[in-house]
Amino acid sequence: MPQSYDAVVVGGGHNGLVAAAYLARAGLRTVVCESRDVVGGAAVTERPFGPDYQVTSLSYVVSLLPPALVRDLQLDRYGYHVYPQGPYFAPHADGRYLALPDEPAARREQIAKFSDKDAVAVERWDAWMTDLAAVLSPLLSVIPPKLGSRKPADLAAQARLLPLLRGIDTRRAVEATRLLTMSVADLLDDFFVSDAMKGVLSVSGVIGSWAGPRSPGTAYVMAHHHLGGVGDGRTGAWGFPRGGMGAVTQAIAAAARSFGAELRTGAAVEEITTRAGAVTGVRLESGEELRAATVVTTAHPMVSFLRLLDRAVLPADFVGDIERWRTRSGVVKVNLAVDRLPAFTAHPAVHADVHGGTIVLAESMDDVEAGFQDAVGGRASVLPFADICIPSFFDDSLAPAGHHVISMFTQWVPHEWADEPRSADLDAHADRVVARMEAVAPGFTDSVLHRQVIGPHQMATEYGLVGGNIFHGELTVDQMFHGRPAAGYADLRTPVRGLYQAGSGTHGGGGVTGVPGRNAVRQVLRDRRAERLRSRLGLQRR
Repeated sequence: MPQSYDAVVVGGGHNGLVAAAYLARAGLRTVVCESRDVVGGAAVTERPFGPDYQVTSLSYVVSLLPPALVRDLQLDRYGYHVYPQGPYFAPHADGRYLALPDEPAARREQIAKFSDKDAVAVERWDAWMTDLAAVLSPLLSVIPPKLGSRKPADLAAQARLLPLLRGIDTRRAVEATRLLTMSVADLLDDFFVSDAMKGVLSVSGVIGSWAGPRSPGTAYVMAHHHLGGVGDGRTGAWGFPRGGMGAVTQAIAAAARSFGAELRTGAAVEEITTRAGAVTGVRLESGEELRAATVVTTAHPMVSFLRLLDRAVLPADFVGDIERWRTRSGVVKVNLAVDRLPAFTAHPAVHADVHGGTIVLAESMDDVEAGFQDAVGGRASVLPFADICIPSFFDDSLAPAGHHVISMFTQWVPHEWADEPRSADLDAHADRVVARMEAVAPGFTDSVLHRQVIGPHQMATEYGLVGGNIFHGELTVDQMFHGRPAAGYADLRTPVRGLYQAGSGTHGGGGVTGVPGRNAVRQVLRDRRAERLRSRLGLQRR
């Protein structure tokens, strides 16, 4: 006999665990079905180098997880602790470096080494970003209404947006439009003149994207990475969780279990089952069936709606939207274990602002753009950029004394590499990244004890990131807010009654936010209340 639950969650990544925790907290008998042997999705801590090293394989820093969610789920009780990440440090092959410390006077001094004009302009940049972040940040947490619908309930949902838009005057409306549509290159050109500044800041506009800094829309990608915080009130603050990113998802998993949720690993879903336009549960690859009137899927949209569901139960225009969903990537993650910290020619001393921050290998915006154009032309970038972190600088639980783990988030390789492993080519790409580090930190290559290289194919097949895209879909204007992931269904509902979506391919996703999982449960509970009211009043569902 099939087991019965109030709710089944498909996928045990951070959004699935958040959804399960909130569902169970609301009193629903909930089960999570995760295909891998560990929950966490792309936010996991693994041991590819043996028991002495803990490595955050993919997602490597936390910022966008809302403090209210941390409080709701009491994550501090389950070991959630974040070390604030230090500032940018960009070493150059000519022996110079650009650092961007938090203290304004020190930051101006650093930037003035490259441009006096930029040292002045950075204050205007900070003010501009802070102003727009104050307007846009609240929109990350809302459930998008069905813009264009004339139904009374949808009109009411549209009206609820108005209080969030009160701060948008005529000037901010134009600036927000610029942010959403401009390339990060054009935006940075409005503020800065030095290659050094534009190179460092442009990286945030292309992280995880199939787009170079001169591509329209990358200005918003940059802003997306600056809208969150780790709870200390700083806009765009990032941090390293103790125990790696897996400690974040394990804390959420512990919270979900404390509320009564059941978490199953090695339980891949073969099909989301339906009858008469409503969800009935799931069937696992093992053949086991789980019955539930509510199913929340956190899988990639193309997996949820084109693989797990019979397309015949979905409207043709919805299927068309999902088939057109763009989910390309040229990301390669390189993880290292080293026997010492890198000693940079430009700054040989060990310092928290260097080794405890983000080390950026990108000396100019043209370098970053050239890397993308290499990949567009069908070859791996000759000079890949890298966004590098050393979480073990703060967290001694990750490596033996004196040793460290290094996370290198790199781009680009051709997005077609998601279709096959390309192991030798990926190793060659990783060699070029290490060589670029060697050029600014002599002896780095000899310090490497172990190396793990994860390319788009492995991201797709092992972690469920179709195309290797870390956001479950590109962050472009047409794939955001009310268009994420399909027209009329950005509110986390789906065309199938009782089936909800809560993955990173929905609004609020892109980064470890948990917002889709939390908001999907709000919709579940709202619909259950409405259903009970209809039953009491004897009304038929329309």
